Amino acid sequence: MEEKILVLDFGGQYNQLIARRVREQHVYAEIKPYNGITPQQIQQAGYQGIIFTGGPNSVYDPKSPHYDPAILELGIPILGICYGAQLMAYMAGGRVDSAKDSSEYGKTQFYTSQSLLWKGIPESSICWMSHTDYIAQAPESFRVIAHTDKCPCAAMCDEARKLYAVQFHPEVTHTQFGKQILTNFLFDICGCVGSWKMEDFVARSIETYRRKLEGKRVLLALSGGVDSSVAAVLLHKAIGKNLVCVFVDHGLLRKDEADFVEHTFRQIFDLNLIRVNAQERFLTKLAGVTEPEKKRKIIGEEFIRVFEQEAKKLGKIDVLVQGTIYPDVVESGAGDASTIKSHHNVGGLPDVIAFDEILEPLRELFKDEVREVGTQLGIPKELVWRQPFPGPGLAVRIIGEITWEKLELLRQADAIFREELEKGGASANQYFAVLTDVRSVGVMGDDRTYGRTIALRAVTTDDFMTAEWTRLPYEVLERASSRITNEVPGISRVVYDITSKPPATVEWE
Repeated sequence: MEEKILVLDFGGQYNQLIARRVREQHVYAEIKPYNGITPQQIQQAGYQGIIFTGGPNSVYDPKSPHYDPAILELGIPILGICYGAQLMAYMAGGRVDSAKDSSEYGKTQFYTSQSLLWKGIPESSICWMSHTDYIAQAPESFRVIAHTDKCPCAAMCDEARKLYAVQFHPEVTHTQFGKQILTNFLFDICGCVGSWKMEDFVARSIETYRRKLEGKRVLLALSGGVDSSVAAVLLHKAIGKNLVCVFVDHGLLRKDEADFVEHTFRQIFDLNLIRVNAQERFLTKLAGVTEPEKKRKIIGEEFIRVFEQEAKKLGKIDVLVQGTIYPDVVESGAGDASTIKSHHNVGGLPDVIAFDEILEPLRELFKDEVREVGTQLGIPKELVWRQPFPGPGLAVRIIGEITWEKLELLRQADAIFREELEKGGASANQYFAVLTDVRSVGVMGDDRTYGRTIALRAVTTDDFMTAEWTRLPYEVLERASSRITNEVPGISRVVYDITSKPPATVEWE
């Protein structure tokens, strides 16, 4: 049986990051909402270990997310993080109180005592704290194994039952030895060996889909982004010409992107590709719509309807393939998790579709894992490392109603920004322009203008679950601003977004 870790989500902002950190150790991790799986189901699933995530609540609040204490008696190692640590203490009979004046936020010095969890870690180091409550009294069978100047129980454990809890966040880079702490939990406490490898995933997937889809005709929604491109090549290697790729040109793509996608997949990969011009159809449906979730739902439904129509033209099509990846599933509120925003691959699907089956071959992978799969498949670096582009396209980079005029303005501004950033050699993981719904007064020549405002966005990240705004050189921003206001009619102001994720998302809508 493949080894795996359960990340039990109690509403923390770092749930995906925790799972990603586990997978970096070549151990498969999956996230489940705290109320989406029972202790019996956990036992039957064969997890090697469990991690309780953090969360914004207080465990002593009756309305806060709780769990069946029976989980502590399953014999499966558990690591509680932040709220998860307090919950473990609460379930095991300890006491959790408000920290009042002794709450801790940010980098904090903590001091350890003997424990397998601290193997290879000095007695004193820096961790990342974020808590307003604290474990006032550890449960009877637990001993305190770390403290800070303000927090008497920064970590505790019941070694006999392999239960461990840390008040801080080992998954964030600010915790000095966080990776080592997770390594110790996974390998020394849970007994994992690190068998989760991308090479195995690729070979196993190709063989699985070769058998599963034998004799079936498959339709794939190809956007030209990293996710759908990797899904397309993976399935092409499995079933060849039985895969039909439909590329919907909905008019919401970046400058020259539609032609680039068609050329790449026809000429380089020899995929069975159909390009559908549906620009007028999508813009008609989006007319007058300003609410972001409604935009996503409309675009998701229209995608499916276009595919249905193409399927009818092609004859019997059995399976629809989508490039859904794991963060899409989690952020769209799969199970009982809260919805951050719907992704057209997940939450934006209509209830009724005309396909026997929907297949999502990348559903269990994070973005960097998808790129690794793409490399394993031999996809050119230029495509594998293309920036993420949202399924709804520029519709979620235009605030307010979508019109052709706005799309053309944004396409030009976005192309200029990307050109100047690349020309200036500046480094960012994702960068783009947003057309806001703000107008402001400007001056061009001797005339007063009342033009639109473009916001520029660039972020630095290693996992796209958290992201820092990128400190771009002023000269790059200056050149981009100058060119946009001079070359794009109707733009009189350019601003730069300096918000990180969280609290913001990378996209504006």
